[in-house]
Amino acid sequence: MRPDAVRLALDAELAAARHRRAGEPPRVLDVGGGSGVLAVPFAAAGCAVTVVEPNPNALATLSRRAADAGVGNRITAVQADSDALGQVVPTGSADLVVAHGLLEVVDDPKNTVAAMLDAAAPGGAVSVLVANRMAALLHRAIAGRLDEAATLAQDGTGRLPTETLLRRYDTDALLALLTDAGLVVELVQGHGVLSELVPGSVLQQDLSAQDALAALELRLAPVPPLRDIAARLHVLARKPTTGS
Repeated sequence: MRPDAVRLALDAELAAARHRRAGEPPRVLDVGGGSGVLAVPFAAAGCAVTVVEPNPNALATLSRRAADAGVGNRITAVQADSDALGQVVPTGSADLVVAHGLLEVVDDPKNTVAAMLDAAAPGGAVSVLVANRMAALLHRAIAGRLDEAATLAQDGTGRLPTETLLRRYDTDALLALLTDAGLVVELVQGHGVLSELVPGSVLQQDLSAQDALAALELRLAPVPPLRDIAARLHVLARKPTTGS
């Protein structure tokens, strides 16, 4: 299975951080990291990872997963909400701050982004992955759920009344949130550009189609307007160095 565009971007960032630190382990902060889906692979790749997560059950799963992978000594788990990030993570301590699937559910995204910026080292990066409002609208329209599509078109938060998530983003709204906080956006790409549109039966019947789809995803991930209707939006942004 090919690595996806998000993973390739993160791997490149970690390689750059390792170079900046003269071979020392990159320091990764995974905010809302849950059970360690990202943290354990980061640790296995030699990173020192801090996971901030409010759910104790998720942290217990993280501990087991890290132990099974033999990387428990490289992961520090902190039970806390993202709005308490500044109280539990030293300022300027992370080469890479990751918040995937977080900004859709926090009470105050602006405060969360500001806290992540504060936690990043000068020149460090912030990686954000969010649900895309345009994709949700498109998928519902294709499925014939036109009332829901109309609601998503009219409601700037990009949510339906019955949903538990608080918001979805479109590209412009996400970029504004990050740049207003003081981050410099370096990469904007889609995650799941076509994968949720291709019928599952096609992929099950033809294994070569899976490789073809993965190759197309990599090729199209940064290409507007396709990136802007992907299931999720990924942005990599950088904290300016002091005096820049």
